[in-house]
Amino acid sequence: MHDIRLPRVLDEAYRVAWGDLCYFRENVATILLSCLVGPLLYLIAFGYGIGSGMEKGVDDYIRFIIPGIISMATLSATFSFISSKILIQKLFYASFDELMLCPIRPSSVVLGKSLVGVLRGMCSCAIILMIGILISPGIKVTATLFLLMFVSSLTFSLLGILAGLIAKKHNSLTVFSSLVIVPMTFFCGTIFEISNVPAPLGYAIYTLPLTHPTESIRAVMLDLPMPWLSVLILCAYCVLFFILDYHLIKRRSF
Repeated sequence: MHDIRLPRVLDEAYRVAWGDLCYFRENVATILLSCLVGPLLYLIAFGYGIGSGMEKGVDDYIRFIIPGIISMATLSATFSFISSKILIQKLFYASFDELMLCPIRPSSVVLGKSLVGVLRGMCSCAIILMIGILISPGIKVTATLFLLMFVSSLTFSLLGILAGLIAKKHNSLTVFSSLVIVPMTFFCGTIFEISNVPAPLGYAIYTLPLTHPTESIRAVMLDLPMPWLSVLILCAYCVLFFILDYHLIKRRSF
């Protein structure tokens, strides 16, 4: 990886992503709608349903979960789409194998395949953020927030690539989603404070990747002290998933 020249890598990554970008452009409305249905349902059901029965009231609870819903969107808009697309390209079209015949660096393949996931994640987060501002005008929007959303979307796009490369059939991907992705959606502090759960479960929750963008994004939007440890862990997960993807593609271990 030491011989990588950034401009060449970005050019190759764009060429890898070109087909997916064309698909995104032609189906942008459908894609964004599918990405937003889940998070918006969580916002309405938990915000107005559960929030109405809390002592702090609906407004405070909605203000609390909006960052969690945005963090959740970085996962829901990226992982399933990327992992399924990689698996389909491997099993049915063999287009991924054809891509491996091209003189393209493994790092370019990883970045190119993650690009559309990042784009989906950022667009979904931006729309939810606009809705959140309308519902709860007191939340803060800064450049740091968009940087965290970008890193989180990239992290879960890379995780989607990893899952798609490892999975040998759709059932394997479904099991992984059921055992890892669904629990992260509910248990990573998106809709409740992690401090309210028993300590052993809390420690387990802090090992999950989604916990850390949730904590970081919430800190920025609610003007709380920045949890720098969570920021570092999120970046570490991003680097780890990239390295794993890189080596799987370089060694053709998929």
